[in-house]
Amino acid sequence: MRSFTDLDTLIGLVPSHVVTRLSAIDFGRGSEALYRDQMPGLLNELADRARVLSITASSAIEGIVVADADRAQRIIDRQATSLRNRSEQELAGYRDAQDYLNREDWRPLNAGLMLHLHRLLFAHTAVPGGAFKNEDNLVVDRSPDGSTTVRFKPVPAASTPFAIDDLIKRYKEAVGAGEHHPVLLSGLFILDFLVIHPFEDGNGRVARLLTGALLGEHGYTVGRYVSLEQAIAESADAYYQALLNSTHGSHEGTTDPWPWLGYFSSLIAGAYAVFADRAAAAQTPGTKQQRVREHILRHAPSTFRLADIRTAMPGVSDQTIRLVLEQLRSEGKVRADGTGRSATWTRMTETASS
Repeated sequence: MRSFTDLDTLIGLVPSHVVTRLSAIDFGRGSEALYRDQMPGLLNELADRARVLSITASSAIEGIVVADADRAQRIIDRQATSLRNRSEQELAGYRDAQDYLNREDWRPLNAGLMLHLHRLLFAHTAVPGGAFKNEDNLVVDRSPDGSTTVRFKPVPAASTPFAIDDLIKRYKEAVGAGEHHPVLLSGLFILDFLVIHPFEDGNGRVARLLTGALLGEHGYTVGRYVSLEQAIAESADAYYQALLNSTHGSHEGTTDPWPWLGYFSSLIAGAYAVFADRAAAAQTPGTKQQRVREHILRHAPSTFRLADIRTAMPGVSDQTIRLVLEQLRSEGKVRADGTGRSATWTRMTETASS
């Protein structure tokens, strides 16, 4: 813990692969203003879709799943008049917390913001939110056989308020000094927050909410248009392994932040790459059907769902995507497995480069 006490020693020498990612991130940030000026409609649609993906993905990481997709959408759209169970309540809580960060002026960063986000997460449940832990806790890994292994011991409950205030103070001082890349500082803040583990429950969700907020404060707003939470969910093993590797020795001052910062910078750089691909797809000449066809044959994963194409092709209706899929299936270029929402599509190998 306390990564910000000697930043020059801790992150003064940035590994080359992280330098490359930071350069890509800065390039991506530079393109955001251009897209906002030239393609505001696209960005609005991307933001709407990223919001839904972020709410569902960050909740799913914690095992909070509303199986009925239509029901989940109604909750996210604030159309459900009642919440039937704990999963629906916590899904609505993440919705409220994310919307607060996106729509309200949440600054400045302080302990009160963290407590408010935590309060929003649990506002629809019987669990009292908005308070730091009052008992010491452990972070454990659970094996399939039910056994547990202690990953690390967080800051004691009695020290938590001081640790949070100290983290915020040192982070702000580091940002003000301007001597280290803000993406690295944001990543270190999240790492130390998770080592402190200030809440009895909800630490991961608050950390993911703060990730977008901190990055956005530095002008890296890609998380509004590409769901970072979805990317974390899709790389969950790497996410937890990076945290595990960078929390060893956290209380003794022997921690290595680079496994986590390597993952963190890769996450942001990857989001900017996806953002650029989706903007380029929207600018591709030709009809919408031609653009969908080109994407499926050249850019989509070898196995995909209709929802993947919808996310990658803003402004294209499901009806158009289905029409192209049926055309490609009749040509023998894709194969359908299953029906309805659960259907997956596989691009036939011989057409992958056609």
